[in-house]
Amino acid sequence: MLSDLSSHAPEILIVAAVFLLAGAVKGVIGMGLPTIALGLLTAVVGLESAMALILAPAIITNIWQGFVGTHVREVFRRLWPFFVPATLTIWLGVALAQIWPAALPVALLGGVLIAYGVLGLAKPTLHLPPRQEIWVGPLAGALNGIFSGLTATFVIPGLLYLQALNLNRDQMVRALGQLFVFSTAMLALALAFFGRLPPEASLASLLSVLPAIAGMVAGSWLRRRLSEAAFRRVFFTALIGLGTYLLLPVLL
Repeated sequence: MLSDLSSHAPEILIVAAVFLLAGAVKGVIGMGLPTIALGLLTAVVGLESAMALILAPAIITNIWQGFVGTHVREVFRRLWPFFVPATLTIWLGVALAQIWPAALPVALLGGVLIAYGVLGLAKPTLHLPPRQEIWVGPLAGALNGIFSGLTATFVIPGLLYLQALNLNRDQMVRALGQLFVFSTAMLALALAFFGRLPPEASLASLLSVLPAIAGMVAGSWLRRRLSEAAFRRVFFTALIGLGTYLLLPVLL
């Protein structure tokens, strides 16, 4: 699809609508743009094209979240043992995707979406003693990177690890933003290295930034007027449904 994107108005409208929606979700709850965009686009254009399309919107919308404001250096100093393996092992995930059956990454994406939705609804209470961060952080980062390379989602199991650190709200926002920036940039390099990032994908991805930002602005406006709790329930329930939609055809 990407090679013909400029000449297919319906596809352009679908992609723009997806990023508008994903940006709005991020504007309301502060996360979810890559996850929801990837899930919806995979159902429409396939996983490989979807992975290429999310790169620029994911990087640009998270630079501000991760590197502007308070706690930026503090978060990076504490979490670099998690960030480094989470970034480097993306290469392993992308390499595995080259040799595994094409349906497997789609099935994993479906599973990740379901897990993400369940965790979002359950809001589990987790706590990791500081003395255990020294080995749990790199392990969680390595697993997170492999799953990121396979599915282009950056939340499993990294989100659980970050929640277990009991970060305050601002620290969590910075941590997620930094994780997404590092992971997305490395994913772009790995996809290009393995020949899965055609040149035309860069332009399509850059153009997708515009509806993503428009969605974020709209979502920020909605956040001040809607119940965040109600929105989160609808959003995470929808993710479970989307994950099931992607997973069932592979299983059946």
